[in-house]
Amino acid sequence: MTDPELPKLVLPGDYLGAAEEFLPGRGTYENRGRIYASLLGTPHVDPRDRSIRVDARNGIPEIREDDLLYCRVDEIKTAMAICTVLAVGSSERTVPGAPEATVHISKAKEGYTESLSGEFAVGDILVGRVLQAHPSIKLTTAAPPLGVVAARCQVCHALLRIGPKELVCPRCGHTERRKVAQGARPGASGPDDGPAR
Repeated sequence: MTDPELPKLVLPGDYLGAAEEFLPGRGTYENRGRIYASLLGTPHVDPRDRSIRVDARNGIPEIREDDLLYCRVDEIKTAMAICTVLAVGSSERTVPGAPEATVHISKAKEGYTESLSGEFAVGDILVGRVLQAHPSIKLTTAAPPLGVVAARCQVCHALLRIGPKELVCPRCGHTERRKVAQGARPGASGPDDGPAR
């Protein structure tokens, strides 16, 4: 929450408040009892401890619990899907270092999951919610809005479209099943989505 007395945007070196009033947080520094911004961004005050921080404008995304992440499925194992994190849902920037995240079979969908290969495939793009951010990233795709948002045909690699009960390839007619995010439209761009990869 932005403090109403603080500006909406601050520059490095802008005065934010006295050390008696606030605790310096991320994106700030203290000098002789005065707190200043150390980067370009939006100032926020945490009402619980009166700490002040500056969230960088276009800063490097940080992964936190409860964040939504866009990931690419790289490997399907018996008990988990291993993914590469592409982006944090609230940010327009990619996550540096391509961190790894996992979806355990018990967190893939609501109810019993017999096999992860029936929910995801290598190359799928999915959106998952962070259950644990450190030391490793663990995701869930169980809730209806979570799951696969883009998938390619395992036969010809065209983008799949959602059919009445399954995903259908508009190019070769092959059908597949996935744990699709509610409201997602994999393959909405149609059969002319470019060359198969």
